[in-house]
Amino acid sequence: MKRAAVCLPLFASLSLLAACGGGEPKPEDQETAIPDAIAGMQAGPAQAEKGRHLGTPNKDRVVTLGVLNKRNNLTQDLVMKPGESKRLGNLVVKVATCEKTLPWEHPAEEGAFVQVFVEERATAQDKLAWHKVFSGWLFKNSPGLNVVEHPVYDVWVKSCAMSFPGEDASPAASTSSRRAANASGSARTSPAPGSGAD
Repeated sequence: MKRAAVCLPLFASLSLLAACGGGEPKPEDQETAIPDAIAGMQAGPAQAEKGRHLGTPNKDRVVTLGVLNKRNNLTQDLVMKPGESKRLGNLVVKVATCEKTLPWEHPAEEGAFVQVFVEERATAQDKLAWHKVFSGWLFKNSPGLNVVEHPVYDVWVKSCAMSFPGEDASPAASTSSRRAANASGSARTSPAPGSGAD
């Protein structure tokens, strides 16, 4: 009998919520300026800018990150260069560097060193403050190695655009050179099954 008494008010309140105007506009994240409280914080390992890099210099690499707001199910891509920061509402994402495996290394992997800051309250009585919720490497093909653990936001690596000496500049150039080799009758060896080569 008690269960029926509890369920009836719950059902009535859900009916009232459903009857409220369903034409509510979708919330939209807007990019704004980086807060002063975190603008000067180091975006990654100190050695990311110095040292010898193989392939594309760090400053010329391009990282694409996916961001999911679990509260409203909005997904957005952030395209950034190392050293850049982007803000989406109360979320700030900083990228220090990105790397990918050499073309002959298997399994192939891409990753980026990322920091994630969220403006939130620790308790209901506290003021809004910026908190670092993640700092480390995120990997495209191994997302379980390191995860941004936050109840509202998820951030992951989609790509690290960089190249290595001797690597084809674009997939189109690679395709046309293969066609030219096949047309001229050049012998081409097939990769062994399961080797992962295309």
